[in-house]
Amino acid sequence: MLGHSHATSGALAFATAATVVPVPVMEFVRGPVEVSALELILGALITAGAALLPDIDHPGGTIGNSLGPLSNAVAKGVATVSGGHRKGTHGLLFVLLAGWATWAGVNYLGRYFTLGVIFVMLAFGIRALHLTPRGDSFRAWGLCVLLAGGGTVLMDRWLPDSPYWLPFAIGLGALIHIVGDCLTDRGCPLLWPLKPRLAVPIISRTGNKVETWVLTPAMGLVTIALFYLYAVPQ
Repeated sequence: MLGHSHATSGALAFATAATVVPVPVMEFVRGPVEVSALELILGALITAGAALLPDIDHPGGTIGNSLGPLSNAVAKGVATVSGGHRKGTHGLLFVLLAGWATWAGVNYLGRYFTLGVIFVMLAFGIRALHLTPRGDSFRAWGLCVLLAGGGTVLMDRWLPDSPYWLPFAIGLGALIHIVGDCLTDRGCPLLWPLKPRLAVPIISRTGNKVETWVLTPAMGLVTIALFYLYAVPQ
């Protein structure tokens, strides 16, 4: 799937989950707390970025160019460790690792870690939604840094000190990315490091008409509808 399709599916996944999944499932530990209307929107934006996270194994991809030389270098390192594109980062083990690492960071490293995660996820989402020029030029990734930085400052003002749902959002974004890639003919190695891949090729080719003109617009419309139903005062 294309980057904007992954981002849209991530936003939809969080908007859906936040309205139907019991809060204790999302926060793992503490007692029941309601997801506010504002957190619903912020969480959807963050999950849109997290839905790009498995592609950190692709140096030439959307997120490999989101933060310039830094993200490109990280992507090259991850690709080396994971065995290349659509391997280690496209399995369920990566989803668990992403969610657990975020939980540990939020609980033990505090606010600066949380804001760092938010900045990176916003940068991924901004690039995926083509809000900056294409390519790896300074003009492209520099604008991405500025927009993600501005968004992080705003979220710092509005987010609770320790958003209990952040690990859930990161893990959900990674999972929904893998589900999307399983709908293509290449599939994903869900049980990596085991090699067998799961593929249900509804999308025969990345960026085809089904993805571009049916799936992505439909996901966007449903996400907006959920925002209207649960975030806008009636």
